[in-house]
Amino acid sequence: MRKSFMALGAAVAIAGATPALAYDSGDLISMQQALAVATNLGLVTVSDTEFSDDEWQIEGRDFQGRYMEVDVDAMTGSVRNVDR
Repeated sequence: MRKSFMALGAAVAIAGATPALAYDSGDLISMQQALAVATNLGLVTVSDTEFSDDEWQIEGRDFQGRYMEVDVDAMTGSVRNVDR
């Protein structure tokens, strides 16, 4: 009987635990999709990729070796800004 109560107590404790929620990206574009957008603009090498607020910020170099940063809207995939 004692084992039954322990098992029941463990089941209640497990059922009452809040499950860990995975990050829900919803309809956001992936990092690979954002990189494809930046590549289409001339980005050849990538030195840093960061998700900030609601955009992908991708830094790297163009084919001439010049610094380039591309900001891609995470919802639409459109280019917000290009710094060279």
